[in-house]
Amino acid sequence: MEKKENKKANTEYDIHEIIQERWSPRSFSVREIKPELIRKLFDATRWAPSSFNEQPWRFIYARKEEPEQFEKLYRVMGEFNQNWAGDAPMLILTILKEKFSKNSKPNRVAKFDLGAAMAYFTFEATRHDLYVHQMAGIDQEKARKIFDIPEGYKAVTMAAVGYKGVPDDLEGDLRETEVSVRTRKDIDEIAFQGEWKGDKN
Repeated sequence: MEKKENKKANTEYDIHEIIQERWSPRSFSVREIKPELIRKLFDATRWAPSSFNEQPWRFIYARKEEPEQFEKLYRVMGEFNQNWAGDAPMLILTILKEKFSKNSKPNRVAKFDLGAAMAYFTFEATRHDLYVHQMAGIDQEKARKIFDIPEGYKAVTMAAVGYKGVPDDLEGDLRETEVSVRTRKDIDEIAFQGEWKGDKN
């Protein structure tokens, strides 16, 4: 495997190294992701928790090795993301099923469950020296038209996946962001014991 040279998180406690090492680069290597490894990553998503075990997540993916498929996903992204994510060797469109199968009632936690599935995907990817950068900047209606996504399902995000590239391949602000120090809110800003202690508005 390639040597990891990433921006390891400066955590307050000794948490799992996969969480410490995960981050979202915009520079990707041209190195191919083998099909068997891709299936392993999606296998990880199958075991994410979900309400009533609905597993409301669906994925459409393409590798650079299939240019026509890759181009369709590329077109769904916004222009800013196209500027860098098109260099990744793999793109994934995430999709959720909006209603429960058992009673056709709206599944209000479907996005939550999809996020959990992508977290599982990302952690397994990190284990194999792969990086995942998720994006909100997509055209949902364009995705529906291009891929003929049926009613009851909705495109949510795009993710670029690949081995880490060289920051110097990026331009301007993107390059600066790539090498900047990672920061997070303090624990006490996000976790409150027994009562609300956050912002009042």
